[in-house]
Amino acid sequence: MKKIILALFVIAGLFIGSVTHAQDYKTALGVRLSSSPAMVGNSISLKHFFRENMAVEGYFAFGDPLALGAMLEIHKPLAPAGLTWYYGAGAYLGFLKTYNAVKQKDETDVNLGGQGVIGLDYKFTNIPLNLSLDWKPELNIVSDINFEPAAVGITARFTFGK
Repeated sequence: MKKIILALFVIAGLFIGSVTHAQDYKTALGVRLSSSPAMVGNSISLKHFFRENMAVEGYFAFGDPLALGAMLEIHKPLAPAGLTWYYGAGAYLGFLKTYNAVKQKDETDVNLGGQGVIGLDYKFTNIPLNLSLDWKPELNIVSDINFEPAAVGITARFTFGK
């Protein structure tokens, strides 16, 4: 019985080892362009893998609104080498300029919310370039409650490390 259990663990280990593979890059820096006026829309993106299939992605959106966001992402490989699909969640902090009609002056509203993501990530084999296509809905919970469901984005990043 012990030999059968051991054999099953060895077979399962071989199967898992053949299905999973290391991500093709360790860190990537680039630009994300968004299709909607989300709090963290057009931004600078920094993604870093701290495990084989787990990454942290940070966003810095400048302009109006000024925002910082971070997400934890889980990557799953797909058939073509270099292609993964991923999902994740995180939070953001944004600063939006508004006009106060009573005081007749501009003010800055602080916004805090949650965000999720699902997307495709592709790393080219011979050049240090990574492209991502994602859907990143946001739920603003501080300042006002607002949901932005239409935040589709494309990201181009320079990759380094492995």
